[in-house]
Amino acid sequence: MEFTVRNLSVLAYAQGFTLWHYRAPKSRLAALGKPGFFDHAADMFTPGDMLMMSASDGGRVAFVAAAQDSVQLAALA
Repeated sequence: MEFTVRNLSVLAYAQGFTLWHYRAPKSRLAALGKPGFFDHAADMFTPGDMLMMSASDGGRVAFVAAAQDSVQLAALA
C-alpha cells in the first residue's frame, strides 16, 4: 500500500512538537518503515516529532530524525 495523506492525523501539538498517527489497516508495519514511505508528507513533519503507526500486524512508535526532502524515522531509545 502506498502513503495516503488522509490516514495521517495530528493527535497533539505543543511548543513545536507534533504527535502523529498513521493508520494503515491493509498494510504491514514493514511497509510503513521502508525509506521513502512518508516522503509525500515531508513538509508536514519536523525533526523531533513522534509518529504512531497502526498496521494490520500491530503498531509502532517512531521518532522523526529528519524531514526535509525525505522523512527518516528512528527507533525510540
